[in-house]
Amino acid sequence: MERYDLIVIGGGPGGYLAAERAAAGGMMVALFEKRALGGVCLNEGCIPTKSLLHCAKLYRHATESEAFGVSVTGAKYDHKKAVARKDRVVKTLTGGIEAAMKAAGVTVIKSAVKISGRAGDGFVVEDAEGEKYTAARLCVATGSETALPPIPGLFEGLASGFVKTNREILDMKELPQSLVVIGGGVVGLEMACYFNSVGVDVTVIELSPKIAGDTNAEICRVLMNEYGRRGMKFRLSCRVRKIDAGAVTYEEKDGGMIRLECDTLLLAAGRRPVTEGVGRGTLGVECSRGAAVTDSRLCTNVPGVYAVGDCNGRMMLAHTAYREAEVAVAHMLGKKDEMRYDHIPSVIYTDPEVASAGESKESATAKGYTVREVKIPMTYAGRYVAEAGSGAAFCKLVYDTARERLVGVHMIGPYASEMIYGAALMLDTELPLARLQKLVFPHPTVSEIIREALLRL
Repeated sequence: MERYDLIVIGGGPGGYLAAERAAAGGMMVALFEKRALGGVCLNEGCIPTKSLLHCAKLYRHATESEAFGVSVTGAKYDHKKAVARKDRVVKTLTGGIEAAMKAAGVTVIKSAVKISGRAGDGFVVEDAEGEKYTAARLCVATGSETALPPIPGLFEGLASGFVKTNREILDMKELPQSLVVIGGGVVGLEMACYFNSVGVDVTVIELSPKIAGDTNAEICRVLMNEYGRRGMKFRLSCRVRKIDAGAVTYEEKDGGMIRLECDTLLLAAGRRPVTEGVGRGTLGVECSRGAAVTDSRLCTNVPGVYAVGDCNGRMMLAHTAYREAEVAVAHMLGKKDEMRYDHIPSVIYTDPEVASAGESKESATAKGYTVREVKIPMTYAGRYVAEAGSGAAFCKLVYDTARERLVGVHMIGPYASEMIYGAALMLDTELPLARLQKLVFPHPTVSEIIREALLRL
């Protein structure tokens, strides 16, 4: 039986970073991953979708370039080549993670793993061949998977290939003529954005009265209007009742039933934590709604067991998992650190991009803050006007007047994903408004819109 200081289960962002940091701290580490290093994010989510979205953006720019003095004739989109490029990107990055694990001295075991229980002062796990390993500590980083709602015909649709999850749709070699997306969250919107941009007829069915979950309501309206202008259809406050071969039936808010035919159906109705084998039947890890319960140091109720990333259900974001891994390993090494979730930025990589950090006006008010909100259009930034020309893009700031602190930043527009980290830093450092207003932004950049908004608080 091989013994380690730490066994990490799952090779996604939280898992491989925890393994690397623990090894750098002098621990002997084994990392188990049953599919590919990088997890869902690198192989089936964040990176592949961004690769395809970039290809689609180039195509859209080519077809809409006349306004910028560039005439393009005969522009064609080759989805098969875009998928091949996506695969090369993923292969490059997974290779980089493998190299990093090797350089750090992490033992990578490409196998499914089962937690057997305890043995003396440690924990025992088994690989697919029945070989046993033991470690003083466990870091559970098992991620999440597509939620499968109880829709009649769903499993038959998955079996036939008519219904696809994020995993299967990213590997499609041919574009469908029509696509229905069940779910208007981040995954659903980004995939809908891609297929709409390359000429597919796209309809999004969402149970809620708005898209994009907790995203600022005004931003959601702007995004819907933009994609409505491009031909995308949204069916809000609608519940999917049945899936047939080549069709989906949904119920409208007023009770009316609509049958909608399509070539492909994408299931993007949320994700659920993967925690099988770590709960009370095995280790006794406390779970709530399927997610491992953790404290601010990512400790579970079982001493020596940590849970990072999507499996703890706190914030299902790769960058959150990175930070959770750092905090968990710091605790293992006897260092003081603590996880904070209040200023973590989130991004939706549609075109235009959506980004936010901190509180909305509504959430801040609910917490008892006395807030002032400022909204300013992106046209106040010269570079935005020079490159985009027009549009409904804007920046919105939420300010706590009692504490004199910025508490929220929300944006829709180009480069929002690249600007939001700076806004999150402003929130996290809690610098007074007077100090923030003195920050110097490079000119001309779209980021100057934040400065313009700060000066209006």
